[in-house]
Amino acid sequence: MENLTDEELMGLIVGGNLDMMRHLFQRYNIKIYNFCIQMTKDKDLSKDITQEVFYKVLKHRETYRQNKFSSWIYAIARNLCKDYYKISNKTKRLDDKGLKYTSEINETRSEPLANIRQLNIALNQLNDSDRELIVMGKYQGLKYHEIAEITNSTLGAVKTKMHRAMHKLKDYYFLKTKHHEL
Repeated sequence: MENLTDEELMGLIVGGNLDMMRHLFQRYNIKIYNFCIQMTKDKDLSKDITQEVFYKVLKHRETYRQNKFSSWIYAIARNLCKDYYKISNKTKRLDDKGLKYTSEINETRSEPLANIRQLNIALNQLNDSDRELIVMGKYQGLKYHEIAEITNSTLGAVKTKMHRAMHKLKDYYFLKTKHHEL
């Protein structure tokens, strides 16, 4: 089953072979969790949302329309993260606890921990939509056309928004770095 594409596996699941879900779970569990933790800054909540994403994939499998599976599952995760913000009626801001968890995600990177912390602080300064674009594009490695599909936007709009978001991130990062050096 390892040689089947995500879309082929989802086709089997839609056809009633629910055992194939474990393969998609293995492929996407960590990716979806990492996306959620970057958006919520809450480890336990991210676990819950990740579990809910896979529940919704199974529950709504009949609505899957042979699109790119990764775009579909990220759209589900994105919507659940947005629902969290609507329900809680507030945006959680990054604190030392959140930094610890985002640092765990980045533990395989070679940058010093201080740079990762500064980047995460800068990332947290962005509004939710800019942070979401950067997380999807730079942290999750999604292509612009996939982000456009997930966000129901055009490719050109995603490129423009990403460019602006990256400039904002860069400004916040260097402002924080410069302030840190003073």
